[in-house]
Amino acid sequence: MAMKASLQLRVGTQLTMTPQLQQAIALLQLSTLDLRQEIQQAMENNPLLELDDGFGEQATQEPAEDDWANEIPEQLVTDSDWSDTYQDLGAPAGGEGPDFERQAQGQSLQSHLAWQLAMSDLDPRARQIAESLIDAVDDAGYLAAPLDEIRDGLKQQGLADLRSPEMERVLLRLQQFEPTGIFARDLRECLQLQLAAFPDDTPLLPQARRLVRQFLEALASGDRRLLKRRLGLDDATLDATISLVRGLDPRPGSAFASVTDDYVIPDLVAFHDRGGWHVELNPEALPRLRIQPDYAALVRRADRSDDNQFLKEHLQEARWLMKSLSSRNDTLLRVGREILARQLDFLERGEEAMKPLILADIAQAVEMHESTISRVTTQKFIHTPRGVFELKYFFSSQVRGEGDGDAHSSTAIRAHIRKLIQAEPPRKPLSDSKLVSLLDEAGIKVARRTVAKYREAMGIPSSSERKRLG
Repeated sequence: MAMKASLQLRVGTQLTMTPQLQQAIALLQLSTLDLRQEIQQAMENNPLLELDDGFGEQATQEPAEDDWANEIPEQLVTDSDWSDTYQDLGAPAGGEGPDFERQAQGQSLQSHLAWQLAMSDLDPRARQIAESLIDAVDDAGYLAAPLDEIRDGLKQQGLADLRSPEMERVLLRLQQFEPTGIFARDLRECLQLQLAAFPDDTPLLPQARRLVRQFLEALASGDRRLLKRRLGLDDATLDATISLVRGLDPRPGSAFASVTDDYVIPDLVAFHDRGGWHVELNPEALPRLRIQPDYAALVRRADRSDDNQFLKEHLQEARWLMKSLSSRNDTLLRVGREILARQLDFLERGEEAMKPLILADIAQAVEMHESTISRVTTQKFIHTPRGVFELKYFFSSQVRGEGDGDAHSSTAIRAHIRKLIQAEPPRKPLSDSKLVSLLDEAGIKVARRTVAKYREAMGIPSSSERKRLG
């Protein structure tokens, strides 16, 4: 009897912590505007949170440790396999990967997936398959067309020897993209993808996986008797299992349906002084928070009254939020500093000096998952002497020519092409072949088709059209 009570207590404690850890991870993805709204709502709902004096370098000010401050780890593990499972709120190693102009004000689901693909290390054949799969994803994040139908379309495009196992392998790789649960073919697979990313020691995870795999229809119809009998669970454990499943996101792509931020608040600031380049948090980005001292003092009475229990619960919620904000800022600052350390030439010389950079480069340097880097750099902006840029802007696929020349970033190549065309004689525009020759003289060896692709992506007409317009 005592062992049963102890087991129930352990499970209960883990489950109550999960939403708080989920909050810490979700805050990584919020833009500064969305995060401000989240903080404002938290202050309205929690009497123990209040604004400190205006704005400051730190977004939070934590109170001293007390006996009642428990269950909050020193470091929040927002970067782990299981962190990729919770619902989201708001360049190849060689060769010529796909490229596109980034949208500073946000992006659609398709653009978000295409960006992750451009930053992956898939070979050209797998990349062609992946592009077709991305085109087939609907707004909810599901694969809208049967895999065989997509395969037949690719065969008509020249991949005559393409077989289903190869399609499945590429699809499996894309299902590792974020938001977690993307590229599923039905609801069951979508939920299974999310559960598969949970750590194996997550309470009730085996039961939740079995529920989704075998009894999703029974869950939808509310047949608790069947679920209890087939899963071998009592009422309390069944409720906890169902809660775990219902905490998943059945439409992982819906958050990208409409992104319309018109006003950008930089999260980071890059500046130069006698000591070199520095990257710091924007002191005006987020308000300073603190625990209301009078209410916090009341909690130390440690009695069991309802009022004091109310204050304790809100105090813990306040501390979790402040710890989550601190973790977000630390992660953002680490990633931002590492990115700028690799792109100092851009800060000093402009786009032409942009270096190839992919997610894996930063992930390895800061010892985080690539999906976390993608999350941290989405809708996060940095103010530099050259302007305000989304952190994603500093990532660029690598383009290598036919020979053994140095690799160049697609951003740098576009900048060179734009500069050459801007300086061309109006009556004698540069052809794509001539651009290839001029780039070669500058040490950039690329194919003519690459030049044509980048020129068209920038909306620049061909040489014959430019001559006619001139």
